[in-house]
Amino acid sequence: MASYNKVLLMGNLTRDPEVRYTPKGTALANLGLAVNRVWTTESGEQKEEVTFVDIEVWGRQAETAGQYLAKGRPVFVEGRLKLDSWEDKESGQKRNKLKVVAERVQFLGAPRGGAEFKDQAPSDEAPARPASRGGRPAAPPARATGEPEPTPAAEDDNIPF
Repeated sequence: MASYNKVLLMGNLTRDPEVRYTPKGTALANLGLAVNRVWTTESGEQKEEVTFVDIEVWGRQAETAGQYLAKGRPVFVEGRLKLDSWEDKESGQKRNKLKVVAERVQFLGAPRGGAEFKDQAPSDEAPARPASRGGRPAAPPARATGEPEPTPAAEDDNIPF
């Protein structure tokens, strides 16, 4: 019998990532994800339901998630379902919890306030200049001397606007 276990989820984090390390030093991050579903009933009323999902992230991705993600950030998670089973110490009952083990976590959107990612130190190196359209390098960064930037000469003065 064939089996396939794949989960794709997009939502917002419900809490800051909790990063721990195994005795062998492997990072483990636990994330909480809220996934919203909005639909319209036959009467035209708009309804919304929220599903809360626990996500487990391992290795370098766990460290990166702990460093750059925070509550409220949107993420896309690709992974697999895993059922954890244990016996409750207090009641002696068998407990189960279904969660997602992430194989890939993609950060979506910009950090809050449009600032740099949290805990990221400013770099002493000059940032690489991205290429503009046509494959040519973009304009150099603004001067730090306080002098006004020279305005480029118009290439075509016959533009009607």
